[in-house]
Amino acid sequence: MRETARRPRVMPDVTEAIASDIFSGRYPAGSSLPTENDLGIEYGVSRTVIREALKVLAAKGLVLSRPRVGTVVCDQDNWNIIDPQVLAWHVPHALDDKLFDAILETRRAIEPLVAELAATRATLQEIADLEVAWQGMAGAGEDLTQFSRSDIVFHQIVYGASHNPIFRQIGKLIDTALLFSLEATATISPVRRREAAAAHGEVVEALRMRDAVAARNAANKILDLAARDLVSAKKLKNN
Repeated sequence: MRETARRPRVMPDVTEAIASDIFSGRYPAGSSLPTENDLGIEYGVSRTVIREALKVLAAKGLVLSRPRVGTVVCDQDNWNIIDPQVLAWHVPHALDDKLFDAILETRRAIEPLVAELAATRATLQEIADLEVAWQGMAGAGEDLTQFSRSDIVFHQIVYGASHNPIFRQIGKLIDTALLFSLEATATISPVRRREAAAAHGEVVEALRMRDAVAARNAANKILDLAARDLVSAKKLKNN
């Protein structure tokens, strides 16, 4: 009973701690984690808590339990990197440039079509909500948090307005990835944020006019600006 009462508070912390040790390179891909007993001693919890934490990590592709071998760290290609928790755990250990590039490539493949569909399918309420999110971006000024949050909400609405259940699910999956990429580029300059807000405004207008071609073009413009800002962010990080 005591273990059950503790698990909601303790298990997520232990899961994150083990994940952090994997992302930091303490336990590299292909290496074996310590035994459940040793992990329990290290983190000050029972084997039951460790076992539950490892189950979570296994479900997210970080580890694999093998008979007579123990728990092995999986190759990075197996990590469910678009899982919001995995991405959040990864961030303190610095997302690499390849991941940011992959996020942008994924958006390029999907978002222009999503915007095109939204132009013909969005409800009046969705268009109104989209304008509110856009106004949050345009009026953010120096408030980077408001700008990023409004940007996230904007994209959530566009994905939802496609009225395609698969795109809606994809939109939810990449929310966290999009947030981190936005935070990496949002500090570039106020001028570039205003340019981004203006491009998002073009999406709002395209949806209001039910212009699918204009919506696709505006989405591509947003992605072109994102690509430019990502290049600048990489230069700042590497200098």
